[in-house]
Amino acid sequence: MNDPHADAQHDGRDETATERADRNWEELMQELRVMQTGTQILTGFLLAVAFQPLFKDLSDQQRLLYIVLVLLAATATILALTPVGMHRVLFAQGRKAELVQAAHRIVKANMVVIAALTVGITVLIIDFTFNHVFAFIAGGAGLVVILLLWLGLPLLLRRDR
Repeated sequence: MNDPHADAQHDGRDETATERADRNWEELMQELRVMQTGTQILTGFLLAVAFQPLFKDLSDQQRLLYIVLVLLAATATILALTPVGMHRVLFAQGRKAELVQAAHRIVKANMVVIAALTVGITVLIIDFTFNHVFAFIAGGAGLVVILLLWLGLPLLLRRDR
């Protein structure tokens, strides 16, 4: 299997494969802590919206988007917790390297879900407060910013290395 942290294997650290897997696992857990905090805030916001007096003023399309966003928030929460559940099952079996690889993939998938959730919330709020045109412009701009910062910048930094 390809190690998602292959560059870390050749970074001059004097560590065993087990030590590297442990370090990579701890780094992934820290990333998941950050993800989970942001996701919890977004989920809390979404859940509170349904109990606001103006919720009844949402159009059918806005309500559909709202439901999709709630499902995305739930998916992001589940994805963020999956590596922890996997760890509970596999930690004593000496399979940390496999666990790190699977968690790495899950974190990447969760980034996609969180990006969609963030853009979707922006679209919903701006659509409700202004109009469809501004909402789609803001959503498109948000998507571009996310792609530039989450993909473009790391690729640029990797190329400069």
